[in-house]
Amino acid sequence: MKVTVLVGGVGGARFLLGLRELLGVTPFPPHPDDPTLGVGEHQITAIVNVGDDAWMHGVRICPDLDTCMYTLGGGIDPERGWGRRGETWHAKEELAAYGADPDWFGLGDRDLATHLIRTQMLDAGYRLSDVTAALSRRWNPGVRLLPVTDDRHETHVVIAKPDGDEGERVAIHFQEWWVRHRAQVPTFGFAQVGSDDTTPAPGVLDAIADADVIVLAPSNPVVSIGAIVSVPGMRSALRTTTAPVVGVSPVIDNRPLRGMADECLSVIGVESSAEAIAAHYGARSGNGILDGWLIAEGDHARVDGISIGSAPLLMTDPQATAQMIRAACALVDVALPDQNVGTA
Repeated sequence: MKVTVLVGGVGGARFLLGLRELLGVTPFPPHPDDPTLGVGEHQITAIVNVGDDAWMHGVRICPDLDTCMYTLGGGIDPERGWGRRGETWHAKEELAAYGADPDWFGLGDRDLATHLIRTQMLDAGYRLSDVTAALSRRWNPGVRLLPVTDDRHETHVVIAKPDGDEGERVAIHFQEWWVRHRAQVPTFGFAQVGSDDTTPAPGVLDAIADADVIVLAPSNPVVSIGAIVSVPGMRSALRTTTAPVVGVSPVIDNRPLRGMADECLSVIGVESSAEAIAAHYGARSGNGILDGWLIAEGDHARVDGISIGSAPLLMTDPQATAQMIRAACALVDVALPDQNVGTA
């Protein structure tokens, strides 16, 4: 079975752990030229958001790619859910002592090594997808991690200009809005900033076309899934694939499972509810991208053209997440294995 998943950071990474558990996939080096790729019964491809990516202190930071890589490779900090286990912060402290900006971003020492290697490879002319494959060889995630695009496609946020005249607005990087301001400033919209000819990274469209099922993880609908779908060619690919597309709601009782999805949804005028988010994605039978939508027990959703089901949505451990994924796929008549089988 080939399963393709659209994911963001922390929640998406935990979702992939559950899918890997469900399919019985054993970690493997996911380089496209590696002969072990595709050996085994099941394959998982994660198409990862790059809207959070940023240049800071001269290095390229890819938070969602790294969170997926560290989580699947056993190197994530289990308390925070992001960054490296056993992290230290000496470089951040020294940068602050020099008065270097930005001083609000937590750049850990272990994490910095990843960013340095990535930046060196990008400077040498390698594509982000190639760099991600090379970095992943250390972590053996068992999942092929693909950035949705190799091009710059950063999420920026339109806010009221600090100390400006009434009505003046300015765009800041999503990381500054999210980390520095905690989304607590007057906000008017989101925009993707980058190349004028952005295209999906190599392998992305094939992963959608060749999949047996495509799953939208319970990641932020606006700045994770939304940023992925905004890459030119992605929405069309999701709408025309022969594989069913099913999503998992990121809210329980109208509250996000983690993060600030409700803050992002309010900016674009979408209610933080399972039904409103499903309607925002829309049915493939109309102009949208969903065939099925799994919501939390006790929540309600009804959207024409979308098959709705409910199940426990707390990703307390990979086993619980696996059962959630099984329930989601059943909505679109995709039967997943009864037990962990197969290797890759």
